[in-house]
Amino acid sequence: MTHAASITNAAEWMKGAALGDRRALSRFCRLLDDLSALDSAARSEVLRALYSEVAPRGTWTLGITGSPGAGKSTLVSALLHQLRALGKRCAVLAIDPTSPFSGGALLGDRIRMQDHFQDPEVFIRSLATRGAHGGLSRSTADQLRALRLWGAEVILVETVGVGQDETDVAAVADTTCVVLTPGMGDDVQANKAGILETADVFAVNKSDRPGAERVVSDLQSMLALGRITRGADAGPIFGARHSGAGALPQRSSTGEGAEYWEPPIVQCSASLGQGIAELMAALTQHRDWLNNTDAGRERLVERRLRSARTQVLAAVVDVLRRDHGASLDELSHAVAAGRLDAHSATTQLIAVLGSSAGVVTDRT
Repeated sequence: MTHAASITNAAEWMKGAALGDRRALSRFCRLLDDLSALDSAARSEVLRALYSEVAPRGTWTLGITGSPGAGKSTLVSALLHQLRALGKRCAVLAIDPTSPFSGGALLGDRIRMQDHFQDPEVFIRSLATRGAHGGLSRSTADQLRALRLWGAEVILVETVGVGQDETDVAAVADTTCVVLTPGMGDDVQANKAGILETADVFAVNKSDRPGAERVVSDLQSMLALGRITRGADAGPIFGARHSGAGALPQRSSTGEGAEYWEPPIVQCSASLGQGIAELMAALTQHRDWLNNTDAGRERLVERRLRSARTQVLAAVVDVLRRDHGASLDELSHAVAAGRLDAHSATTQLIAVLGSSAGVVTDRT
């Protein structure tokens, strides 16, 4: 696609998306996912146009993450039913893994959401990770911006089946729901740090199966071990109170006027429709805490800063690969052969970047 055609199409599709046209939004999201195929000038202009548009405020981004087979897609579909009953315009970004061997991706998560395909107020987009780590796609942040421009009131981001250290969703989501299930080694997972520390709400899905109470007990034990620091918060002791399906979080204070959030543990079964209303209530209560307390607003600011840093670092990596691939390969071979250490290679790469383009920190 040529530079001029890309810019013309992007402008038309953004305008259509802002007017609520799902087809225009779909085409624009596809362009954002394929930006690497454009020349540098076209890529920059598309992104400048996207971020110069004023997107509606108040969009709630809800992250759904957990291990493979936890039932995340079915749970997202069940939550969509709850949100649509409230009249909310919704969007879903379903992230699927890209094969490191073939480079392909199945993009099959949305199969479990086919109840919503004909709903004009629901937009579902599947994305491949394309080599990105952390459970998301490289274009996730740009896609979220486009969905807000379309007018999505709630955006659900379903990550790939993630491991303990794949926590990027917590940087882009306002509320993060970690999904666990019985019978998948969760008694071991619950005793390890990582993804569980990102949870604002725990959903123990497939709770109609044996072992659900064991998962809840293990989570309670882990959360009661001690004080967990989350982001910029000197976090509380997350003693999640649980009294069966639908237990809601408690609000307390760690000091004068300093409320904190205790993640609840909600048992549910998405395939049977059990506990979904209770889970939705817990998620909504977290959103209200974010918006209505000083501690919640501070956490939102911290998360958005973390997301911005992640985007900048990803952009740096893209520039290195695209514009300095030869230098990157040469230095990588030197490190692999033992002729150079990684720190020295990094220093040389920074020098290459600095010589090709200055860093502007003040435009006054």
